[in-house]
Amino acid sequence: MATVVITGANRGIGLELCRQCAARGDTVIAVCRSAGNELAALGVEVIDGIDVAEQRDVTALASRLRGREIDILINNAGILRADRLDSADPDAMLAQYRVNAIGPLCVTRALRGRIRNGGKVGIVSSRVGSIADNGSGGNYGYRASKAAANMIGTNLMHDLEPDGISVALLHPGMVATDMTRGNGIAPAEAAAGILARIDELTPESSGGFWHANGERLPW
Repeated sequence: MATVVITGANRGIGLELCRQCAARGDTVIAVCRSAGNELAALGVEVIDGIDVAEQRDVTALASRLRGREIDILINNAGILRADRLDSADPDAMLAQYRVNAIGPLCVTRALRGRIRNGGKVGIVSSRVGSIADNGSGGNYGYRASKAAANMIGTNLMHDLEPDGISVALLHPGMVATDMTRGNGIAPAEAAAGILARIDELTPESSGGFWHANGERLPW
């Protein structure tokens, strides 16, 4: 049984990650801005009022978890603001960058001392952050934020290696959530794939970029 911290836990993939981790007997700490009824019904520990883009909230989260040992940290919180070349807005781009890229960095850094040797950090990225795989363009802010998340995850792989902590960058697939207007696979399927990739993560495979189905993705 592991202690698992999951950000963005109130809906979509995050909610399913909480549900599946609880079902397999893990101790789940669900982190979110605002907890809804579905999350509350799971009976897991909830820490709400946490916006990963706000340093004061991240500091508060670390304080709430003082003295706790974490086995798995899943940085799942994310936002998407669709745009095109003629509509890309700098402020919206920066908002995505703060949540999708800087958020995982700040949360992981704040909780570093609570993640045990042999622990694991997952960052829910996206294949749209792959430069080699970009065949359609669009979504300037989201793509750029996820490419940045991949670089941050690679940096974390190097910096956390001495602590015995492994890192994975994970594309959940096209998932039917509010973010995608209900298009894609079920969140339960995406969550199961993410957990499978984290479970098989080792120090030797740390820093990899995977699809939840196990496919290795290009940078």
